[in-house]
Amino acid sequence: MTLLEASQLQVYVKDRLLMDIKHLDIQDGDRIGLVGRNGSGKTTLLELLVGKRTADEGSIVSDATCELLPQLKNTNTTKSGGEVTQDYINQSLAKKSDILLADEPTTNLDTANIEKLEKQLQRWQGAFVIVSHDRAFLDSLCTKIWELDEGELLEYKGNYSDYAAQKELEHRQQENAYEQYEKKKSQLKHALELKEKKAQRATKEPKNVGASEANAKGAKPYYANKQKKLRQAAKAIETRLEKLDNVEKIKEPSPVRMTLPNEETLRGRIILRLNDVTGLAGDRLLWHTMNIEVKSGDKIAITGNNGSGKTTLLRMIMDESTGVTVSPAVKIGYFSQNLDVLDVNQTILENVSSSSNQDETLIRTVLARLRFFQDDVHKKVAVLSGGERVKVAFAKLFVSDINTLLLDEPTNFLDIDALEALEELLRDYEGTILLVSHDRRFIERIANRIFTVEKNKIQVFNGTYEAYKQYEPQSQDPLEDDLRLLETKITAVLSQLSIEPSPELDLEFQRLIAKKRELE
Repeated sequence: MTLLEASQLQVYVKDRLLMDIKHLDIQDGDRIGLVGRNGSGKTTLLELLVGKRTADEGSIVSDATCELLPQLKNTNTTKSGGEVTQDYINQSLAKKSDILLADEPTTNLDTANIEKLEKQLQRWQGAFVIVSHDRAFLDSLCTKIWELDEGELLEYKGNYSDYAAQKELEHRQQENAYEQYEKKKSQLKHALELKEKKAQRATKEPKNVGASEANAKGAKPYYANKQKKLRQAAKAIETRLEKLDNVEKIKEPSPVRMTLPNEETLRGRIILRLNDVTGLAGDRLLWHTMNIEVKSGDKIAITGNNGSGKTTLLRMIMDESTGVTVSPAVKIGYFSQNLDVLDVNQTILENVSSSSNQDETLIRTVLARLRFFQDDVHKKVAVLSGGERVKVAFAKLFVSDINTLLLDEPTNFLDIDALEALEELLRDYEGTILLVSHDRRFIERIANRIFTVEKNKIQVFNGTYEAYKQYEPQSQDPLEDDLRLLETKITAVLSQLSIEPSPELDLEFQRLIAKKRELE
């Protein structure tokens, strides 16, 4: 049953045509994910469908009840962002409308609450349209994807992964079409050159022919006629060239290979230690005393519920708090959505170049990977959207004189296209990364180690996020935990002894070995 139908929708922003949708419909039971770049009109479309906004042209017909869960929520409250989002979700779901329109419903939610919302929506009786940059969320819920692209609405069957596979197929088909186009164009140009050469030769007096024969009646008209036919053939080839459907070449991302400070010195070495470090927020315990080592090149995701202490851990590392030892060769860059690092009166390129030792070609390559192409880099930061400014702030940090990235929720405000571009850069990055994120797909694509903060402990898992989700820890004897902790301390002391031997360290090593034997 059709719940809502719209046709010939047009929306203008000043003189720019933002949206030109020929037709869309929502059927009973539809699970639709709405995707598109920042500024493509996703929020505007939801407001049109719910009646909060009127299109400049077109019509929307519906007898269904419709509820909008907005992206921008009331923040004039003492509640946390996650609590505010959860309140809005509960109020919207309680109305049990025929159509639920949800604009970035996972904003500020931690992983546990995102998974809770997934279960709530899986039980939802009506239809829904969800705007989200969380690809795992869309995969879990959607059976249809709407894409807003250059004002048009394109529909794809399946969840987000199915949509991405279809887009990849389209990408390959365009690549193939471009190759065929270039091949045909080359063949026609070659044929045209041959015809033109033959036409030029036809105007010359033929060799090995006597003067009387060359002046014979009919000889000159023969060569003139031959030249005319060749010219006509050449003109026909030119016409075919002009009528060839132009196929654009797909822009492939250029590789990014930066020279990082102290790269060779740090390769394969332990660059960071946390020894007997306890997490506290005032008098509140975040996590018990723990010991952790980080190697150069590690890509670590720090996960856990809101308020568990993830950001505190990053800040303790950044500030080299008590118990935190950082190699002198390490140069840390910290990203926390702080856009104050940008000068709004400067261009994108000026902002990013101002703190970088990299050459302009590499900086432009990084910006292109983040979808700032050619003259885009000369835009003033003042005219950029929030998501675009986040990308510029990240690019500024990324190309600065650092070799270790601490990233606190780097995916906030990014559309999926920008998020995937950020992923590509981080996967290729040869330095060390510690990142806090609730985006499961983002973590899955980047991390090779997982630090989970829960129940006042930090658990370390050496492996990918996918392997971590499938891992089932065995019940352990407390004695085994003590032994493991001792072994970590022994390794740390041995490492220090190899660099700066001292009688005190040697005594500590002997004490730890004796303690280990006693436990064994």
